[in-house]
Amino acid sequence: MLVAPTTTSRRLSEAPRDVAGAADPVAAVLEAHRDGVPVALRTSGTSGSPRSVVRTTESWFASFGHVSALLEVDEHAHVVVPGPLTATMNLFAAVHTRWAGARLTRGELPGREDRATHVVVTPAALSRLLARGADLGGVHVLAAGDRLDHGLHVRALGAGASAVSHYYGAAELSFVAWGGHADDLWPFPGVEVECREEEVWVRSPYTFDRYDGTPGVARRDADGFVTVGDRGVLVDGRLVLRGRGTGTVVTGGATVLTAEVEDVLREALGRDVLVVGVPHPDLGEVLCGVLTSDSDVTELRRTGDRLLAASHRPRRWFVVSEPPLTVAGKLDRDGLAAMLAAPDGDVRRLP
Repeated sequence: MLVAPTTTSRRLSEAPRDVAGAADPVAAVLEAHRDGVPVALRTSGTSGSPRSVVRTTESWFASFGHVSALLEVDEHAHVVVPGPLTATMNLFAAVHTRWAGARLTRGELPGREDRATHVVVTPAALSRLLARGADLGGVHVLAAGDRLDHGLHVRALGAGASAVSHYYGAAELSFVAWGGHADDLWPFPGVEVECREEEVWVRSPYTFDRYDGTPGVARRDADGFVTVGDRGVLVDGRLVLRGRGTGTVVTGGATVLTAEVEDVLREALGRDVLVVGVPHPDLGEVLCGVLTSDSDVTELRRTGDRLLAASHRPRRWFVVSEPPLTVAGKLDRDGLAAMLAAPDGDVRRLP
């Protein structure tokens, strides 16, 4: 059950402004902040169910100083945000850039003649930039919206990036943890993190107020901690994420959390691995492993046999050089599963 926080501000008494529908969403957020009224942000979330998240502008602006310090963004910076402003991570980045007095560029990363200092992308978009030989020389990359694998972090540095930062958050939570990649996440300044039976709960000045219209997955307790159902544990102060509890595949009567399988295989193989379920006439679903480049399938199967229970081992392996993305630039797991169910020239099954 979602419990509204106690507040004496205008958060709940004012109708929220739907900034996503504005001609200039960035200006709309800045105007709402000036007027002291909340904003409504449309988001599909990881589950794909559309909803509207209502928050005060203060819940964003309160983090701006910390973000500027972590990214070294000031009035001399040139920040590129290629993705759509309908995605909350991109809208936040654009608003923060305007607040900092930095230069904002929308669209593609410019060439060396118009040097950018920062770029904000999803990990999938970063992977595509690298595959296409984008010039990252001297650019501080902020990759968010999905899991940034350590290997991709290293590849970006190898392509000339001056630094690579990553954070975990959600439209409802804003920032939760920050670091260099998914295995290096520490609570963001001002954020309290608790893991209750491996469910991540957060209390901070940055969380949302409520949903407008279609309810979402977030729950808030009486002490002001909020969760969106993501799973994780704290290890010596570091947040280790285990994925969202809804990411499950039921195969042969066994329920498999795909994030757990991905974590095991990524650590053992030293490369990014995706795991999805594809319909199967006898098993219900069959577990499939997906890579973005060739590999020795014999080694893949040996690793799975050694480290995973029989029910958790991918039975089929595929290579998909460019997995499908959502409009927000995140991995489209449903679209990927559909590609594997009816493979074409963009999908190659390993023997």
